[in-house]
Amino acid sequence: MGTGNVTDEFKRNAVAQSTDGSYPVNEVSDRLGVGTHSLYAWKRKFAKAASRDSGKDAEIRRLKRGLVRVSRERDILKEAIGGFNLSAQHL
Repeated sequence: MGTGNVTDEFKRNAVAQSTDGSYPVNEVSDRLGVGTHSLYAWKRKFAKAASRDSGKDAEIRRLKRGLVRVSRERDILKEAIGGFNLSAQHL
């Protein structure tokens, strides 16, 4: 099987089999009929993509924490303004 005509899904599955500890790289490459060099290249390719995704995930978590903090601050200010308006009405 040539490596030029396989899908990314096939490559990801091959990489997953060799990285999750199920099978050694040479066994996966023999069983799937691809070269070990191709399998290692796929591992590098998808590792880079995974690291970019994890960076995005970290950014999303940071933004969510910021949103929670700002929402709490907004609620505190709303309560403070609401209490001020009530006391101003009694004058």
